Amino acid sequence: MKKEQWGRLKQELLKSVGQNNYSTWIEPLELADVSEGIATFFVPTSFVGNYVSQNFGDLIRYHVNTIAPDVRRIGFRVKERVPETADEPRAGRAEKPQQATVGETQVPTAPLDDRFTFETFVVGKPNELAHAAAKRVSEGGPVTFNPLFLYGGVGLGKTHLMHAIAWDLRTRRSELNVVYLSAEQFMYRFVQALRDKKMMDFKEMFRSVDVLMVDDVQFIAGKDSTQEEFFHTFNALVDQNKQIVISGDRAPGEIANLEDRIKSRLQCGLVVDLHPTDYELRLGILQSKVDQYQQTYPGLKIDSGVLEFLAHRISTNVRVLEGALTRLFAFASLVGHEITLELTQDCLADVLRASERKINIEEIQRQVAEHYNIRLSDMIGPKRLRSFARPRQVAMYLCKQLTSRSLPEIGRRFGGRDHTTVMHGVKRIDDLRQQDGQIAEDLELLRRALEA
Repeated sequence: MKKEQWGRLKQELLKSVGQNNYSTWIEPLELADVSEGIATFFVPTSFVGNYVSQNFGDLIRYHVNTIAPDVRRIGFRVKERVPETADEPRAGRAEKPQQATVGETQVPTAPLDDRFTFETFVVGKPNELAHAAAKRVSEGGPVTFNPLFLYGGVGLGKTHLMHAIAWDLRTRRSELNVVYLSAEQFMYRFVQALRDKKMMDFKEMFRSVDVLMVDDVQFIAGKDSTQEEFFHTFNALVDQNKQIVISGDRAPGEIANLEDRIKSRLQCGLVVDLHPTDYELRLGILQSKVDQYQQTYPGLKIDSGVLEFLAHRISTNVRVLEGALTRLFAFASLVGHEITLELTQDCLADVLRASERKINIEEIQRQVAEHYNIRLSDMIGPKRLRSFARPRQVAMYLCKQLTSRSLPEIGRRFGGRDHTTVMHGVKRIDDLRQQDGQIAEDLELLRRALEA
């Protein structure tokens, strides 16, 4: 098996394990050697090797056997670190896993991404409290609230702030033992300590740090033994006035299967919600990224209105928003075109469709039928009575305005009507909304209901 074949197999594994597991555990694996029935892979740390072997070893061997059927076993070897040279660029590079020394014990910390600093975090109204609280903790002074609990949906900046705190603490207070890891990694180290009968080492290791940062705490919910140890570790650190920073996807009281005593402890400190981004914050994030990208792609022009369009259309997830802009700049540089609105819509068609704020043709039809108090079957059916035809045209108009579906597709969803019928209906409502105050009011009410 060759390295390029392993690269293709990794893409198959991505489909099996999902993006999060792939990014954390599979992507770092490098094919080292295949000989005597053993496929050996380089891993960044022994921790990663042990976890992958236990959780994904059989799956990897299954995929490897599709190319190399003689492989009977999967092995892992820690890759030797290459010293960083002075001229190696830092931007965009994830830090190698480090060891936080605690007495005679070493606590492996998860890698920190050097893109995730306070300098690169764009502050707006939805995240200003979380940013201020994180900055206070990063100053490394007396503990004022413990724990700091950050929560919010995917792509709102929790992990960015966690990494930024760790980076700042290492700069300001390099003598502190700062440990950052995911709740899943905490659980794995606990299970490993139980298996190896090294629980005393585990307790000493985690109860002797100065700052403990645990990401995605919801993953220990329902894991009784892990919750028990997390509870005692939490109490031991608080009693020593050591800082704890926790993140989750929802407020402590809303995490299902999390023990009440842990919920109570988590709620004793400062609980901060990172709200969904608003338009101004999304636009600020895009403008900040454009400044960075124009250093990479000098001379590449972006038309006015493109960033505003993206900030309106991609509203739920900052990661998706940043990824869309990255793709846009890369595509424009490859084809040698400036970034226009038309190019943006072509290049990001799939992202824009996926980011339509849950507004689809079926939802529009349902809302319009309820608004006009008619049956859905009558609105999309063949009847041409005015009481059905006008709501049908309103629904077609909203489908054209609020989705990216084509006229023929809209026509098919309205009882198999021709696209010219849809075109006529859209034009009719467009004319009426400027003449008929009731139609204009209906459209505004329906739009607000659909975008809520």
